[in-house]
Amino acid sequence: MPAHIPRKRFGQHFLVDQGVISSIVEAIHPLPNDRLVEIGPGLGAITRPLLERIPSLMAVELDRDVVQRLQKQFLPERLQLFEADALQFDFATLGPQLRIVGNLPYNISTPLLFRFADLASGMRDGHFMLQKEVVDRMVATPRSSDYSRLSVLLQWHFHMELLIDVPPEAFDPPPKVDSAVVRLIPRERGAQLEVNEHNLRRVLSAAFSQRRKMLRSTLKPLFSEKELEDLSVVPTARAEELSLEDFVRLARTLTLNG
Repeated sequence: MPAHIPRKRFGQHFLVDQGVISSIVEAIHPLPNDRLVEIGPGLGAITRPLLERIPSLMAVELDRDVVQRLQKQFLPERLQLFEADALQFDFATLGPQLRIVGNLPYNISTPLLFRFADLASGMRDGHFMLQKEVVDRMVATPRSSDYSRLSVLLQWHFHMELLIDVPPEAFDPPPKVDSAVVRLIPRERGAQLEVNEHNLRRVLSAAFSQRRKMLRSTLKPLFSEKELEDLSVVPTARAEELSLEDFVRLARTLTLNG
């Protein structure tokens, strides 16, 4: 079979480092009854060792040439392939308690992460390879430069943990950035974090719209200075100084006010 030429438009960088591959599979720790879904299986670097541990695997792949290669390598009862764009694919059709894994295309990683936020109730966990700078934003804490709208929204949906740092030379072709593997586990939200997600997104979008501006300015369309003070939010603070609980409290007030 001729070698597959990576396609830039699909953001293809194929993982080839066997040590990294083994570490990822160990982190996933697949078990025979798991409902496992791989996004972008590519040339099967993670697919193959996963199928050494479990009887079957589902995969979503956009590149038709890659799909055809995988169909020649794996029996359909072992690898169920869906030729589709992961941004458009309806993962809910695959059943509950999904364990989703993948070396995500870096050019669509952020919109994919927001899709996973929407899917959180149907997920058991996720293990993803992403740009290191994106993972740093995902797991960032308040008062750090990486803390962002993405940090807060994903932390509202998931417990997250950076697992493995991956250098460019672990891929073919090597990307121009460092990578990392992150684990996402859907969060059981208690009453303290329960809030309308639409309003949480509204507050986050406004607060982080101009990072260097004070909240009394960025949140002015939503709250007066007195309302911020009543909610124990310092009007002269900036978005990165607020905790997840602070943003939930703000969003809950929007809900109460209609």
